[in-house]
Amino acid sequence: MYKADETRYDKMPYNPCGRSGLKLPALSLGMWHNFGSVNDLENMKKILFEAFNSGITHFDLANNYGPVYGSAEENMGRILRSDLMPYRKEMVISTKAGYDMWKGPYGDGGSRKYLMTSLDESLKRLELDYVDIFYHHRPDPDTPMEETMAALDQIVRSGKALYVGISNYNREQTREACRILREQGTPFIINQLSYSMLNRWIERDGVKDYLYENGIGCIAFSPLAQGILTGKYLEGIPADSRAGSGKSPFLRGSDLSGDTLEKVRALQEIAKERGQSLTQMALAWILRDGKVASVLIGASRSEQIRENCRALDNICFSSEESDRIDEILR
Repeated sequence: MYKADETRYDKMPYNPCGRSGLKLPALSLGMWHNFGSVNDLENMKKILFEAFNSGITHFDLANNYGPVYGSAEENMGRILRSDLMPYRKEMVISTKAGYDMWKGPYGDGGSRKYLMTSLDESLKRLELDYVDIFYHHRPDPDTPMEETMAALDQIVRSGKALYVGISNYNREQTREACRILREQGTPFIINQLSYSMLNRWIERDGVKDYLYENGIGCIAFSPLAQGILTGKYLEGIPADSRAGSGKSPFLRGSDLSGDTLEKVRALQEIAKERGQSLTQMALAWILRDGKVASVLIGASRSEQIRENCRALDNICFSSEESDRIDEILR
């Protein structure tokens, strides 16, 4: 039976999630990859235990994480039942619905029927009575925003989620969601967005600043640009990597242009000067200005959790470093 490290809260910073009372660890564990039915349960346990021992208290899922769809939630439910349930009160568990989950017209999008049905199914797989955060995973142009937000409001009032959030919403969509949810008195606290050194759209769009100015938390996913910011593609494309497998719709060999790799090489030099790996610097960079509450990391091995946590040893950037990084990324 797993017993948590007594020192787990000593090194991890916990940041306010907007103006809510909920604090999130600076690093959270995303379970998009490596927790599906095709993965090894014992390795999943090692990753989860290492994360919790490191002070990572937030574990992020979605209804269709796998493969197969739903299997990441099922595996999390198994591990909660076997080892982690005594620590449930110390954990923030989130899940989402919005992308395709089951066949037919009611298994995708943002309708009241889909969101409420999906959460009920997620809770069964997780073997939980509630999640801490439930997200609408993406804007749905075919469903009125009022309907989607009303469903999120009712989900909180039913006790099946403590807070709600949105994901992949831009500034204007976030502003509209915020207006509706605040009128309803719903505890809307967070937007989950893709953000990395190589993907700064939330700065250009203005949604990052909007969230900060309006007291809504921001959590970043894909902070390593699908592995590009680990540096592992600098000497070619490994056959066992996402780009090499040809199976990932999010990263292909064509994404690894000469210009991109030159940027990565230049960034790696700055990381060496800072005494960090490129991965660690990329994670630290997202947290640099205090406008992002947490960064979602993934892991295929427990050792990666320890390495990623070392990013928190130095999240400060001098003005010279910031200028050099901006020039590289420009």
